[in-house]
Amino acid sequence: MEKLARKQVQKLTPYLSARRIGGSGDIWLNANESPFNNEYKTDFARLNRYSECQPKALIEAYAAYAGVRPEQTLTSRGADEGIELLIRAFCEPSEDSILFCPPTYGMYAISAETIGVERKTVPLTEDWQLNLPEIEANLDGVKLVFVCSPNNPTGNLVKRDDIISLLEMTKDKAIVVMDEAYIDFCPEASTVDLLEQYPNLAILRTLSKAFALAGLRCGFTLANEELINVLLKVIAPYPVPIPVAEIAIQALSEQGLARAKFQVLDLNANRAYLQAGLSTLSGVTVFEGWGNYLLVEFANGDELFKAAWDSGIILRNSPIENCVRISVGNRDECEKTLSFIRNQLEQTAA
Repeated sequence: MEKLARKQVQKLTPYLSARRIGGSGDIWLNANESPFNNEYKTDFARLNRYSECQPKALIEAYAAYAGVRPEQTLTSRGADEGIELLIRAFCEPSEDSILFCPPTYGMYAISAETIGVERKTVPLTEDWQLNLPEIEANLDGVKLVFVCSPNNPTGNLVKRDDIISLLEMTKDKAIVVMDEAYIDFCPEASTVDLLEQYPNLAILRTLSKAFALAGLRCGFTLANEELINVLLKVIAPYPVPIPVAEIAIQALSEQGLARAKFQVLDLNANRAYLQAGLSTLSGVTVFEGWGNYLLVEFANGDELFKAAWDSGIILRNSPIENCVRISVGNRDECEKTLSFIRNQLEQTAA
């Protein structure tokens, strides 16, 4: 069967999601999930019928939340499907390219490679910002430029002026895709207000993080109406199951939005607590984060990661040398994780 697969697929290394990596323990801070397990009710009615391709009530609810028009909104199976739709819709295999700036989210590369689209990379600068001159020098054949802000795994925000410069640079050449999966933790940094000015802007969003619905797989793409209509040509006929739409609409109700806002405030406070506690430890560097996670540098990150893993505290190894990404959990999880790291470093130093 392996030999029957496309050559591109035979060479492909799948994205190692947190669940694929596995682990066992009581504290799971490796997937940037919310610790809140909110309850929803659905009667599972009408399951004998197909769902709408773009459920009207869901589209209107998210558009109202995001501050855009319904015709600027598309819903999909998580933001990951949005990535794939954009690549399939705008990139010719073996001809066009995408460009992204590592270290960043791994699915841009995986989705492009799966489809047979070339990947160009322009690494972030030392302070994890866009290297605009290098991006400009590599735009030939590029249809999509992916920018994640807050960036995963570094946690920093990309400078707004640089995003605007990138949008100007790519006018009539390429689409700038802003991955705003974590923007609900810092909504003031969103680029949604730029949609009216820049038709080459697309924004990815999700209910997985701040809305505590990672298991629902419900995401959104925000863009001008013409771009959305192109994506509607390639999206699956029934991408959003009926129960998913019903639960998402509840999450976007007045009550659901109030709850999400409260939980975001709680997680931001826990992030500050974790950041302050880790910053007091000798030999530890905590990078400022704006999402529901922190990137932390240790003298030996792999050793710390493995020790935590063996103790049932599941963190996320980072491609950045000696760095570990720690999701922000509830206060108890943060306290236990901080205590473990403190004790581990003391034992190592002894």
